Amino acid sequence: MLDFFKRYQIEDEVIAAGVSGGADSLALVLRLKDCGKKVVALTVDHQLRPESRTEAEYVAALMEKHGIEHHILTWEGEKPEHGVETAAREARYDLLQKWCAGHMVQTLAVGHHRRDQAETFLLRLQRGSGLFGLSGILPVSYRGWLRVIRPQLDDSPEELRAYLRERGVKWVEDPSNQCDDYQRVRMRKFLPLLEKESGISETRLAETAAILARTRDYIEGQVARFIKNHVRCWHEKIFSLPVQLLSAQHEELCYRVLAQLIKDCGGAPYTPEAAAVLRLCAGLTEKSFRGCTLGGCEIFKAARRLWIIPEGKQKFVLKKQAWEKCLQEFPQYAKADLPYKTRRGLYLILMKAQNGKE
Repeated sequence: MLDFFKRYQIEDEVIAAGVSGGADSLALVLRLKDCGKKVVALTVDHQLRPESRTEAEYVAALMEKHGIEHHILTWEGEKPEHGVETAAREARYDLLQKWCAGHMVQTLAVGHHRRDQAETFLLRLQRGSGLFGLSGILPVSYRGWLRVIRPQLDDSPEELRAYLRERGVKWVEDPSNQCDDYQRVRMRKFLPLLEKESGISETRLAETAAILARTRDYIEGQVARFIKNHVRCWHEKIFSLPVQLLSAQHEELCYRVLAQLIKDCGGAPYTPEAAAVLRLCAGLTEKSFRGCTLGGCEIFKAARRLWIIPEGKQKFVLKKQAWEKCLQEFPQYAKADLPYKTRRGLYLILMKAQNGKE
């Protein structure tokens, strides 16, 4: 596991770890401690099963036994009738991220392993995902400012269970892991049959995802380079770039650049639907293009540049006096020749930032 931290140059003094009580996450937190990391274990009680609190308290007792700081985070309120699996996942990450933000912890470790990678590859293949989706679960990703790491992606679940047996540690079996109502569980049960009939093992699937991830890394590097060289950023939320230059790029690069900028501007956890971004790419140079809204952003052309600004929910007229007063506080924008919509959007961002400091 130390090799993982060296490879990705992660030098944080404190690592938070999501610990459910299952074998994967228990192995994760104990292995982190074994390699000398100061780790804080966080257990989310989703309150979806009667026994969930007892399981969380079992983890608390186990962490105390091993000298590991531990906190239980509870998903309060009513639960959705449909899409429970997705809602629970989002609630879990929201709770973990809020705890990390409140305690100045920048890195969260989670226990995904090789079989999780294989299942994810097949699930995304079934949905018709492209390169980025088929790259699978990334070893390091970000939810806003929070770095999420997965040091066990190369390990099989059997290896993690063997590690716990050697330590004499018992884990909790979540009954939902055997429930065929969940597509991931059905895919998990299909994996042995797939290997038997075709020789396509979870190891082979994980290796394929890793190969695709290298290509993804290259494309992401090209996107980052284009944004650095050609995109102007205004207070981290407004972007502009030359329309003709963007349209002249390969369709994939154009698509990825726009998807990234819309995600960053709109503040959504994911990029917009691919089909919508591709339609935007295709229409940029058409005379009929009058702008659009997408991903919480307003996108329009002005002075041969494409502008991406946060979508204004409340329309108002920005008066000249208000803008000039704003520039007294933020003089770095005084000489910028900005379209009216951009000034209005920037004004809202600047006033929000100023009020946040007061």
